[in-house]
Amino acid sequence: MASYNKEKIRNIALIGHGGEGKTSLLEAMLFNTKAIDRLGKVDDGTTVSDYDAEEIARKMSIGLSVSNVKYKDYKINVIDTPGFFDFEGEMISALSVADGAIVVTQAHGYLSVGTEKAISYCLEKKIPMMIFVNGVNKENSDYFKTVDAIKQKYGNMIAAIEYPIMDGNTITGYVDVVAQKAFDVDFKEIDIPQNFVDMVAEGNNELAETAAGASEELMESFFDKGELSAEEKAAGIKILVGQTELIPVISGVVVGKKPFLADLLDLIINFVPTAGESVPVKAMKDNEEIVIECDENAPFACHVFKTIVDPFVGKLLIFKAYAGSVKSGDVVYNTNKDETEKISALYILNGKQQIQTDVIKAGDIGAFAKLSYTSTNDTLCDNSRRIAFAPIEFPKPVYTLAIVADEKGGADKVVEGLRKLMDEDHTFFVGKDMETGETVVRGMGETQIDVLLKKVKNKYKVEAVLTEPRVAYRETIRKQVSQQGRCKKQTGGSGLFGDVHIRFEPAPEVEDFEFGVEVVGGAVPRQFYPAVEKGLREIKVNGVLAGYPLVNFRAVLYDGSHHPVDSKEAAFIEAAKIAYREGIPKANPVLLEPIVSIKVTVPTEFMGDIMGDITKRRGRIFGMDNQKDMTVVSGEVPQSELTRYAIDLRSMTQGRGRFSTEFARYEEVPSSHVAKIIEDSKR
Repeated sequence: MASYNKEKIRNIALIGHGGEGKTSLLEAMLFNTKAIDRLGKVDDGTTVSDYDAEEIARKMSIGLSVSNVKYKDYKINVIDTPGFFDFEGEMISALSVADGAIVVTQAHGYLSVGTEKAISYCLEKKIPMMIFVNGVNKENSDYFKTVDAIKQKYGNMIAAIEYPIMDGNTITGYVDVVAQKAFDVDFKEIDIPQNFVDMVAEGNNELAETAAGASEELMESFFDKGELSAEEKAAGIKILVGQTELIPVISGVVVGKKPFLADLLDLIINFVPTAGESVPVKAMKDNEEIVIECDENAPFACHVFKTIVDPFVGKLLIFKAYAGSVKSGDVVYNTNKDETEKISALYILNGKQQIQTDVIKAGDIGAFAKLSYTSTNDTLCDNSRRIAFAPIEFPKPVYTLAIVADEKGGADKVVEGLRKLMDEDHTFFVGKDMETGETVVRGMGETQIDVLLKKVKNKYKVEAVLTEPRVAYRETIRKQVSQQGRCKKQTGGSGLFGDVHIRFEPAPEVEDFEFGVEVVGGAVPRQFYPAVEKGLREIKVNGVLAGYPLVNFRAVLYDGSHHPVDSKEAAFIEAAKIAYREGIPKANPVLLEPIVSIKVTVPTEFMGDIMGDITKRRGRIFGMDNQKDMTVVSGEVPQSELTRYAIDLRSMTQGRGRFSTEFARYEEVPSSHVAKIIEDSKR
């Protein structure tokens, strides 16, 4: 298969709200360039990029998919991403290697949440983008109202550079504002419709003024002539798009017998930066940060940004080559694993189709197969220049469920299956919760976890019961007590005898438990001190109220007695446990609950609702920090009140809110909640 130089490669990601037409847009791009001879449909499960069984069943993208479009003598690598919020990690992964993005939205007359989040993320990360307004032929669609709605949020950086020409609900052509020309759906030039003449003139003036600000040369030309040529405007637009100071908007129709994408492919070639023109790529070498030039003659370096487990070829590792080139048979160095890998299979991807190739050059995207050590986020490079790219910052899981064990061992198989899926998705975790001992699965939301479990069920024919996870409560004491613990057993022959007097006292300054000795006169021989401490450490994991570990206390062995024959280590271990069981209930035991620090970032208009909700959850608000049109609310909330907060916050903020938590400390549970916690624990 032919290889391409960086100047002829464009890497773009299709991003935006779910259901707006990203997958259908890719399908239309492939169809219009004759890469496929039949237009697939999402509803039929016949598209190139949605090929997973769960994607077909749910009629939505779940994982990113890489395809390539050949147009003129260019290769456009297109990464189709899910729009549903639970799979945000896939968009972040795609944008980590894309040189530009196409934000796909519907012409419904408003700014959708997914469109807003996609644009804001690209602006934050300085990723050039364009907006493709899909479905201008639908009933009640309004392209211009949609553009205005996006402009209200992002101002004059939003610029419509093409207008759709409509005949009722049929698109019949488009107006190119930059060239001030109109074309029909067969790309034959036509007269600009009369109702567009004034609009095109106004739009052209605005574009000329905007483009003139891209460079001193263009500004001088604008002042000299009072206008800019189409070529000059295009040059200015390209500069501003690359600097994320301008976001061009165009329109089209991607579903139907004949998809119409207007000038989209040409605009991708003209406005999206090449790999060498995009934001400088940095890496660490010998503990110093260096810039990696996109040069195919340099030593090879690539970053693996996605893993897919293919049933036929095994683990596919999708990568972007940032420097040099790689061929089948090459030996490369994995910086992260400190291992070498031999490249035995090299592919170009079109959805699930793998096309074997001989070489991948700098700026291009490809896939490895049959590597032993490599996984997502690893750097592979030439051994002569060992570097490491920064890892992709995936969002942290915010929603947790516990996996309930069953008699048939299905839960163990589910966990095993989920562990294998962690190679593909770095936004979820499955494993033991060290605080509660439960096996938990943590992810971005209910849908993601449900999809993962369905995949495991389909592959391994097992399923598990999920429930809300236990909260890691603790117990402590509020009063000092002294208690004797006496173990005396005689069964004929040598017996067991151990006698201890222990003082239990609150110790808030002690994180866990402190053992002390104040024995005088050898009442308890020194060799039995460790046995007493061992007995207390073994039993303190089960508190007397609800079975939660006892913490923040001190136990002092101050007296006791022994028998010269029957006193043994086991006897003093049991004596200590007896003292605990009988003494702690007298020491005013109380329940402690974990308190977490929380930061909730929401659009300012939702601030009041969020603050009220935190208060309802027994939370305390410490402050607010305004960041443009977002507000960060900081506070503390009992962990037990946040079990479904990821889902509730999404509902309250229409998906715009996000939050993070960090353990702060333990506090006493209010008396009104104690009875229910104890009852739930016993049950």
